[in-house]
Amino acid sequence: MIRGLSLTVQSGEVVALMGRNGAGKSTTLKALMGMLGPRHGTMTLLGQPIPANAPPHRLAQQGLGYVPEERRIFTDLSVLENLQLAFSSVSQSGAARHTDPSHSVESTPWNLERVFAVFPLLLPLQHRPAGLLSGGEQQILTVARTLMGNPQVLLLDEPSEGVAPQVVAQMAEVIQTLKSAGVGILLCEQNAAFTALVADRHLWLDNGVLHAQTAN
Repeated sequence: MIRGLSLTVQSGEVVALMGRNGAGKSTTLKALMGMLGPRHGTMTLLGQPIPANAPPHRLAQQGLGYVPEERRIFTDLSVLENLQLAFSSVSQSGAARHTDPSHSVESTPWNLERVFAVFPLLLPLQHRPAGLLSGGEQQILTVARTLMGNPQVLLLDEPSEGVAPQVVAQMAEVIQTLKSAGVGILLCEQNAAFTALVADRHLWLDNGVLHAQTAN
């Protein structure tokens, strides 16, 4: 259970939510993404209040992206089909996004060309079933798939968990690219060495309670 947690993520800022297993990090992200209904509290996205019962797909259409620890790719679909499905599910909704002048995100949209430029290892794998990818390749696909929805705020759950060091290094580079583009990122992690490379602030969570905040 999360109790009394208050946090803000600004445009182009990476906030690392740190803590051991069971501290409440993933629960926080799921609550923000509408996957768990909060009993109390409010949420504002890009300057607009979000109803407590807003479903995940509506939040995605409003500009919130979520990369779960479990990845949840479509294993029977190809890499390309995973990316195309993510694009169509958000961009064709017709939902208008409300923006706040203080949350300025680079206008260049995420599309297949840009995704393959940032994640070049996916290009030769684009026709391979996603279920045949390695763990690190699946993690990269999960992030790339989320970016196809053009999020302005991104929730990243343990992106360095169980992947090779070179994938972790590439993930750090991607996060820096997103920061430069003005995307706000809430990063849940246990890997302090990884967050030290990318985070502007660290929030320390224990048993669902925020205990400390430090600047990088």
